[in-house]
Amino acid sequence: MNVVVQIFFFLLGTVVGSFLNVCIYRLPREKSIVRPPSACPGCGKAIRFYDNIPIISYILLKGKCRYCGAKISIRYPTVELLTGILYLTLFHKFGLTFELVVFLLFASLLIVISFIDLDFKIIPDILSIGGLVAGFVLAIPRPFLRYLYPKFGMLDSLYGILVGGGILFAIAWIYQLATKREGMGGGDIKLLGMIGAFCGIKGVVFSLVSASFIGTLVGIPLMLAKGRDTKYALPFGPFLSLGALIYVYRGESLVRSVLNILLS
Repeated sequence: MNVVVQIFFFLLGTVVGSFLNVCIYRLPREKSIVRPPSACPGCGKAIRFYDNIPIISYILLKGKCRYCGAKISIRYPTVELLTGILYLTLFHKFGLTFELVVFLLFASLLIVISFIDLDFKIIPDILSIGGLVAGFVLAIPRPFLRYLYPKFGMLDSLYGILVGGGILFAIAWIYQLATKREGMGGGDIKLLGMIGAFCGIKGVVFSLVSASFIGTLVGIPLMLAKGRDTKYALPFGPFLSLGALIYVYRGESLVRSVLNILLS
């Protein structure tokens, strides 16, 4: 039975991932995510249901449109597979609990935000602010429906929002004051506020520190390879999202390990 449930959550994730692909493509272009049905960007022909099966259709079609042969971006099966893996591993961590519902939504938002930020260097307010509101609303019943400790409640979410948005706003303001140029967009500030709504103050701090560390490791070699200076930095949203996911999976234990090392 447990294997069946695991397969269900993986397949559910791939199906949700297919919808997330629609959001990634349409939201930054200010198009409806409901209508019209999915179509090939090359020839405009509607995609049949049998050509829209997550991951499998991409493999069977060899990454090309059935009608015009236009190449289908590898991003589509990547997002579907990534979402499936996240849904499966989140089920492993939280089981059939309310926390699972909370973090399935959180992970889905982070995936859409990350890929849009990579492509367009923007984070739509409907995702960051909408996610922030959803995280806060979901925090109200969480103390009563969670069997894990420490319990997370409305005040934890509120403090996370205030600290999350406040920290990045302060950093952005100081950077702009010192360099006379914008170093961090408002989208990143709202995203960290959203992370705070779901994960609280500890999640905000962990996500920011780990995102800065990972972003430095990835960004500096890329900028050196392309001969660019720091003003052409990579979008920060995907790194914040990765830091938040690391916190959801292992944040508490990693923080304890670091503190034990520092205090020993």
